[in-house]
Amino acid sequence: MAAKSRNEIPEEDKWTIDEMYPEPGQWDDDLRDTLKKTEELLSFKGKLSGSASALADALELSDTVDQSFERLYTYAHMKLDEDNGVPESQARLDKAVSALAKASALTSFMTPEITSIPEETIESFLASEPRLEVYGHLLRDLMRSRSHVLSEKEESILANLSEVLGAPDNIFTMLSDLDFSFGNITDESGQQTELTHGNYITFMRSRKREVRKEAFEKMYAQYKGHINTIAANYSTNVKTDVISARLRHYPSARAAALHGGNIPESVYDNLITAVNDVLPVLHDYIAVRKEILGLDALKMYDVYVPLVDVPEKHLDFDEAVDLGARGLSVLGDEYIREFREGIASGWVDKYENSGKTSGAYSFGSYDSKPYVLMNYDGTLEDLFTIVHEMGHSMNSLYTRRTQPFVYGDHSIFTAEVASTVNETLMMRWLLDNEDDPDMRRYILNMYIEAFRATLFRQTMFAEFEKVVHDHVEQGESLTAEYMCSEYDKLNSKYFGPALSHDDLIQYEWSRIPHFYRSFYVYQYATGYSAANAIADRILTEGEPARLDYMEFLKCGSNDYPVELLKIAGVDMEDRGAVDRALRTFTKLVDEFKHSF
Repeated sequence: MAAKSRNEIPEEDKWTIDEMYPEPGQWDDDLRDTLKKTEELLSFKGKLSGSASALADALELSDTVDQSFERLYTYAHMKLDEDNGVPESQARLDKAVSALAKASALTSFMTPEITSIPEETIESFLASEPRLEVYGHLLRDLMRSRSHVLSEKEESILANLSEVLGAPDNIFTMLSDLDFSFGNITDESGQQTELTHGNYITFMRSRKREVRKEAFEKMYAQYKGHINTIAANYSTNVKTDVISARLRHYPSARAAALHGGNIPESVYDNLITAVNDVLPVLHDYIAVRKEILGLDALKMYDVYVPLVDVPEKHLDFDEAVDLGARGLSVLGDEYIREFREGIASGWVDKYENSGKTSGAYSFGSYDSKPYVLMNYDGTLEDLFTIVHEMGHSMNSLYTRRTQPFVYGDHSIFTAEVASTVNETLMMRWLLDNEDDPDMRRYILNMYIEAFRATLFRQTMFAEFEKVVHDHVEQGESLTAEYMCSEYDKLNSKYFGPALSHDDLIQYEWSRIPHFYRSFYVYQYATGYSAANAIADRILTEGEPARLDYMEFLKCGSNDYPVELLKIAGVDMEDRGAVDRALRTFTKLVDEFKHSF
């Protein structure tokens, strides 16, 4: 059964992104006008240090331009994600990316010019010009980064190359989401069904082992067959990271990636160390999985199937929304009302169609709705996708109401907290409201799997990223053979001796799109840890903790991520939050083992 075309999806099940540009030609007109405004910024070249008012004028115009470009790019990106095979959408995104590169080159003088202003002059400007008050954090952060800003000419060269340097991500998306065809598999009912990114995980949870095996082998056969192409593409991505970091005088690509959020590298290292310390508990769980499934050899296609047999129930989308609202009710009446109203007013693109980008995300511009893309299939896991992505969107809603455009975004480090607090509260609510022993074991297993998929799996990914970047920084070449070998070792280390080796798992790294945003995935793991700590506070301390959390949701990027999390009562500069999360995991595994 082939996936539906986009036109076969009812309008009420699609997001309303065309509200951003309702008239034909409006997007192109906006692009043209925005480029003209960008050129106006050139009149400030060489004058930013002249007066506080000139600096304020330039920053305000820059915000106007950036806000418009954000809207243009966001719409183009999401429109293509509806169906990656539409040439018009491909061309629109290409135009947006090219325009952004051109604008970046035109305005590349600003950061070097601002960072060349003496710090005492910046402070005097801030004291004398009220319009600059809002830019205080931004300007002081630029001062912090001044040693990594290049000359105006060098910044212009890099800006002009930005479209080319970002090509590996686009190449991978086109290859994986559009060009790859995984064929058909025989599903549980004996029907031939097309295997897609969207339904792969559903097949991996099938009770029939032959279904899981066929889905696993057909998925990875595609990546194995193109492994050298993908390896060359990803190697280019890593080399770009390394060279860019060296050009900007960072000690490593990882240091460069963490610098933007002022995240200490110790946070990354502490995460890996803390998770490695608890790998024996994960190994114990994998051994329990093997025992419960009654398998002589536990394979990778056996690690996702639920361990508790409960009657399968398809959740209609509206049913899932109702459950989500009940699970998140501890966040307050206003939060739930706006959660429901957002979904009802067209925030969510619900179902899979042919050519649609796989997975799920929350996206939008400062002046649009905080949209959600997903591929809903009616499982309990899809309920968690709703509350996760709506956590992002609600964070965006509160932030954009409260913060000016300059601080209206989120670092990934904090954004993943908002989504995972929702997941954690939902899981706790399900456990607290379940009396049936089998269903409780099923939910316990889901919770354990959430830890494994987020805290453990993303930390394993983080280790892999560090290994391959270190390899290049030591002057070595990234080959398909090397990356497959290193990934295979990590997979064996994390899953432990109860898992039988499978040659195909060595290719898993090649299908992970997040690797093209380097040193990104660790933030899922830190976010998961912080979220567990925040959820604990809300559930145990009540209203004061809830108010702290709501204040955190409104902050956007008006401070560094580690400082913002302190508002919600979490300090990520030590191992405390990660260790607390891992203690919860240990308790869950112990309860699960003794519940049979």
